[in-house]
Amino acid sequence: MTIRRGDQGQRYRPRMAFLKKLEALLVEMQDPNSGIKMHTQKVMVASIPHAMTGSDILQWIMQRLQITNEEALNLGCLIIGYGYIYPLQEPKNLTLRPDSSLYRFQTPYFWPTQQWAADDTDYAIYLAKKNIKRKGILEEYEKEHYNMLNQKINHKWDFIIMQAKEQYRTGKERKKEDRYALDCQEKAYWLVHRTPPGMQDTLEYGIDRATDPLENKKKTMDVYRREIMYYQQAIMKTRVKSSVSLGGLVKYSDQFCSNDPIISGCLPNNPWVSDDVDFWELNAKLVETPTKARVERWALNFSELMRDPKGRQNFQLFLKKEFSGENLGFWEACEDLKWGDQSKVKEKAEEIYKTFLAPGARRWINIDGTTMGITVRGLKHPHRYVLDAAQTHIYMLMKKDSYGRYLKSPVYKEMLSKAIVPQEVVKKSSNNPFARKHLRSSPSPVIVRQQEEEAKAKEAAANVDITQLCQLTIPVPHLAIYTGTSDPPSPSSTLPSSCRGPPQCSGHIILPNSTGYSSSASMTLNSTSVSWDTNVPRVKPSLVTTEGTEISRDSDSGTCCISQYPMSSETKLLPKSRRNLSFSKFLKRGCLNSPVFATLSPKCLVVTHGKVQPVDDLNPQLQHKSKKLSSFFHIKVDIPLESKIYPIDSEEEEENSHWAYKDSAKEVICPWENLTEGGNAG
Repeated sequence: MTIRRGDQGQRYRPRMAFLKKLEALLVEMQDPNSGIKMHTQKVMVASIPHAMTGSDILQWIMQRLQITNEEALNLGCLIIGYGYIYPLQEPKNLTLRPDSSLYRFQTPYFWPTQQWAADDTDYAIYLAKKNIKRKGILEEYEKEHYNMLNQKINHKWDFIIMQAKEQYRTGKERKKEDRYALDCQEKAYWLVHRTPPGMQDTLEYGIDRATDPLENKKKTMDVYRREIMYYQQAIMKTRVKSSVSLGGLVKYSDQFCSNDPIISGCLPNNPWVSDDVDFWELNAKLVETPTKARVERWALNFSELMRDPKGRQNFQLFLKKEFSGENLGFWEACEDLKWGDQSKVKEKAEEIYKTFLAPGARRWINIDGTTMGITVRGLKHPHRYVLDAAQTHIYMLMKKDSYGRYLKSPVYKEMLSKAIVPQEVVKKSSNNPFARKHLRSSPSPVIVRQQEEEAKAKEAAANVDITQLCQLTIPVPHLAIYTGTSDPPSPSSTLPSSCRGPPQCSGHIILPNSTGYSSSASMTLNSTSVSWDTNVPRVKPSLVTTEGTEISRDSDSGTCCISQYPMSSETKLLPKSRRNLSFSKFLKRGCLNSPVFATLSPKCLVVTHGKVQPVDDLNPQLQHKSKKLSSFFHIKVDIPLESKIYPIDSEEEEENSHWAYKDSAKEVICPWENLTEGGNAG
């Protein structure tokens, strides 16, 4: 038997290049002088030549490679699993057993590095021969393959049956030991190349390469032309002196030396050594109070700040105070688009355009016309990187403009002063070396991810809270109420002489923008006391009071009385049974369009076009049609600490609110938002 150490086409399958090393080891195993000793062994009724035991194979590998017993056993199993050695006693068990089990070397013609592949025709001949020999008794997976091949290559099935009969007849003429060894050899080959269900396919490596990467190709004119262009561009590049490069490396090392856990260590201790999770808890992504080293790292460069989620959260707080928080929001939305799900790319791109780039967008960003044109043209066919130009523009804008002011701002200085410096924890040595070590489980990534999502949702909901509708139990200074309705108020009726309101309990204060009012109201309360009497009809459209004024309702005449005396303490407090009215029950009454969703802003007078006018300037009234807007509103209240706010949740008020005016305002206008509809800015 001649063994040649050729390439065998392995350059076309680089992921299987390790097989050449196994083949070199197999050649040494079969060396007559230094290889494994082989003898003629009797198996069942036949004497098989050139057989060896599993223990001999294991001992030879250990001595030749100087490895442990476990490593040698693993390597032996790999050699048998790839079909270089096949078992004689248990042909289906392709593992190395370190005992007296018999094995034999596979013929090099059947090695997996050969260029010829295991053909379906050869496998069909093998199954047909086995079917003839065993008279139809095959394994279940072999029956399935047999039927499948019968349908696949039915056009040459007669040739397959003829070849199977001829091989079966020739095999019967061989000696018993040769016939037995050939059957085991053939069975081991097809177990490797046609793996049964439940076994690992060791030869699964992917598609063969179409070309040989090591082949010496003849260079053409096009190849030389590309090389010339490459060298010309390389010459034009500016070269940096080695001293400058080394100086940059030294500077970078000095800056990040304190943050390197290998050089400077990590505080309070190394969690991989001490089994203490304090380091991970103190350096969580959105921890409440970060460490001082982490906050100082934000000041090294802008990329370090943007890489840290806690740093971006603190930077966003600073940008909101500068009224430029939309820049960081746009950058984070672009990152989510770039690294998110492929199925949601189009949806996210449209949402980003509507939120940040469209004319009159809610969080419009300021980018130049060239970048906007490139971005808008790219959004016609959105992909992950369609917003890279705009994202880079906003990134450089924040880096050059906002980052320097952030480092000098009170926001960063306050975070730096609050940052903690963990103290090094010395590991206590146990006197008993056999004591059981107390282990702590690391935080679950699922729990950490859920906590991060909850923190993000909480931060996003902190801007506008629509769940806490409230009534003010005592007058609040610097409070203005603004509502938009379809009927403009008359300038002459800023202070009506009589008021009509629904029946209610005494001492219950209802703001003029509640469901009992049919038109706009603009009220300014500066240390103002308001009280109403019962059994009085509804109030007329507009009501404006000045500082130190008390408004009371006379139950007999039904008129509103204005006085300069403060309100009694009994009238300021509301009954506890009337403080709460559930938001869901309030919505069930059909009051979604009620002016109770008023906008609380600085002192202003209501006009039909939804713009804010000063209280003193009552004469000029712009005549524009009111805009139809969705149920989007903001509540801004300047409330002192001594004021009390109670959520509405009372069934009693729900029963007494049947008189709610159904023709109240149909829209809510936000005077501080630049909303555009139909070409008119609100």
